[in-house]
Amino acid sequence: MAEQKQDNNSNAGQANPGNGNGKNDSAAAHNTSHEGEKPNGENAQELKEKLLRAIAEFDNYKKRTRQEIDNAKKVGKAELIKSLLPIIDEFELAIIAADKNAGEHGSDGAASDVARGIKMVYSNMMEVLKKEGLSEIDTKGKFDPYKHEIMLVKESNVDDGSIIEVVKKGYMYGEIMLRPASVIISKKAEQSSANEGKKEKKE
Repeated sequence: MAEQKQDNNSNAGQANPGNGNGKNDSAAAHNTSHEGEKPNGENAQELKEKLLRAIAEFDNYKKRTRQEIDNAKKVGKAELIKSLLPIIDEFELAIIAADKNAGEHGSDGAASDVARGIKMVYSNMMEVLKKEGLSEIDTKGKFDPYKHEIMLVKESNVDDGSIIEVVKKGYMYGEIMLRPASVIISKKAEQSSANEGKKEKKE
């Protein structure tokens, strides 16, 4: 019996150290698992910053998309109006012909009614196109290589490079060039050099 009690005590002594070590190991593991975690306040702040960045990026995406759509619409309108420019030219030629015909047949005849009708249709069409953004290129003053196209150079008494005649009107749609204006520009007559040449021949 004494030997049996002694064996039990020795077994109990061996079990107790093992139990104590198990508790210590689980506590250490629990502490280690929480070492990498941040306080709740820091996690909330980080999530908030990520959310704000995502909102800002989405807002920028919407702005870019809206801008691309607006640009596509503008280019589409410009191409449509550009295709109408030959019709505008024909209307202007028709008005000139109708006015000439009306002048030959009197202002009270059918020819005059036709001229007025053509002018009215042309005026209404141009009013609509101008509201959409069509504008005529200015051809007063000096030649501008970005807006004008030289068709002919004529000698004149005005300054070199001055526009003296418009062959075909040019048009813009907003900032988009639809067609440059075809113009005739001036070149000063070389009178002085011609006079000098005459004097030399006389001598």
